[in-house]
Amino acid sequence: MKRFLALLMLILSVPIAAQTGLPPAPYADRQLDDPRQEAAARDLMEELRCLKCQSQSIADSNAPMAGDMRSQVRERIAAGETPEAVRNWLIERYGNWVSYDPPIASAVTWPLWIAPIVLLLAAIWLARGRFRKSKGSE
Repeated sequence: MKRFLALLMLILSVPIAAQTGLPPAPYADRQLDDPRQEAAARDLMEELRCLKCQSQSIADSNAPMAGDMRSQVRERIAAGETPEAVRNWLIERYGNWVSYDPPIASAVTWPLWIAPIVLLLAAIWLARGRFRKSKGSE
């Protein structure tokens, strides 16, 4: 019984060892000193998706990964990079999915942009046929 309890305690203590001992990212929750740079960073963070939460921007998420991404955005903007360069770096690193506004030119995303137009045209064509039949039967 003692061995079973010791094994159970060992199994339950494993998640404690999995916790990181690293400090949080320096700019995860601290704003930049320059208000213009902070505004540019904040605007960019609103347009980037949290990879863990998936439905929140990194500006709104409390996930540690979102904090790391906020810190990276602020550090790069403080170093003088443009928001577009930072966005491109994040897209290159994490893929198009990280952006709420994926590029149209990508072979993966063009069906997402074309599908609503195709569905609208199909609905108009079906409705036109339906209304045409209604006029003929009266």
